[in-house]
Amino acid sequence: MTKDRRYGNFSLLTSFGLLLLFLCQRVSLAAVHHQRISGSAGDVLEDNPVGRLKVFVYELPSKYNKKWLEKDPRCLTHMFAAEEFVHDFLLASPVRTMNPEEADWFYTPVYTTCDLTPNGLPLPFKSPRMMRSAISYISTHWPFWNRTEGGDHFFVVPHDFGACFHYQEEKAIERGVLPLLKRSTLVQTFGQNHHVCLKEGSIVVPPYAPPEKMQSRFIPPSTPRSIFVYFRGLFYDVGNDPEGGYYARGARAAVWENFKDNPLFDISTQHPSTYYEDMQRAIFCLCPLGWAPWSPRLVEGVIFGCIPVIIADDIVLPFADAIPWEKIGVFVAEKDVPNLDKILSLISPEEVLEKQRLLANPAMKQAMLFSQPTLPGDAFHQILNGLARKLPHDPQIYLKPGQTVLNWTEGPAGDLKPW
Repeated sequence: MTKDRRYGNFSLLTSFGLLLLFLCQRVSLAAVHHQRISGSAGDVLEDNPVGRLKVFVYELPSKYNKKWLEKDPRCLTHMFAAEEFVHDFLLASPVRTMNPEEADWFYTPVYTTCDLTPNGLPLPFKSPRMMRSAISYISTHWPFWNRTEGGDHFFVVPHDFGACFHYQEEKAIERGVLPLLKRSTLVQTFGQNHHVCLKEGSIVVPPYAPPEKMQSRFIPPSTPRSIFVYFRGLFYDVGNDPEGGYYARGARAAVWENFKDNPLFDISTQHPSTYYEDMQRAIFCLCPLGWAPWSPRLVEGVIFGCIPVIIADDIVLPFADAIPWEKIGVFVAEKDVPNLDKILSLISPEEVLEKQRLLANPAMKQAMLFSQPTLPGDAFHQILNGLARKLPHDPQIYLKPGQTVLNWTEGPAGDLKPW
């Protein structure tokens, strides 16, 4: 499963494929001028949120956030790290207000993905009780939660299935969104239409990928893109899905079974040390669903100018109201994976070049990164833009004196235990 097909037998390519490669090898990212992107999205990609909203950051006991980092600093490097970095960003952001009476939004910094296994994977089992405890704390120490029961509050929940707080989809669906968060705005990586774990009005964000690590691995933009299709990752998850077919709904298995011997497909389970460089030598990078529909490959594809091939039915992509995904990516239905080679080879050279041109725009790349230090238009600012676009709040979110909507006793019995 490790055969290198980077420079496979290109005699099997059609004349169209050769033309496609010839043109794509000559796209110089350095020659692409920075320009505002217009279209169904994109026209708001570079909006500045400063002056459009004010955010009050609750000061919580450190057991809800910083103590977790002291215990395990790996929380700052895994793909769920947005919750830590958003907290730090807001503490120093010009949109922060120290006067809660003038705030448009209230933010509760709870690090629900920072309880890690020895392998560095977040355990979600304590998260519901931790979140309930934090909400109980702010509701008894400030009056602002109680006047809307969270209607003007937002929470960062970057678990696999957001505020459903489980890494297995069946269990996540069974649990549903934590009842106390049903009136709040959720900032989450999980996005899938018609799914119980994506609440209406949520802001879908990219997973965290280390900006410095990726930016230190850029190769000359004139380097030929000699790989047609590239992918590194699991095709089967034998440990968790021994019978196969459930993991990635069979889409990854279909990629391997249909294209493992295709010279145009450089696919393997092993991550080489040149992974980032190889993505910059590829035209198309596969972004199939795994256990959840999202993965860091979306970020990596955009950063390295490799056209993301999105294989995840009904996926809701990060900042979809600002990033024109339909113009920079290719969407392939899960059932059509066996025809993936034909689908990609039929894309015209002109369309490929246009997608690469848009991907080369610095604003597009910046929107996918949680930059350290923060930069204009980065993922932090896109979150704020998303919150600003929700203003003014609907007057109906404000409750009458004594009125309650949420049920504090709703949910699985285990979630109701003290934390």
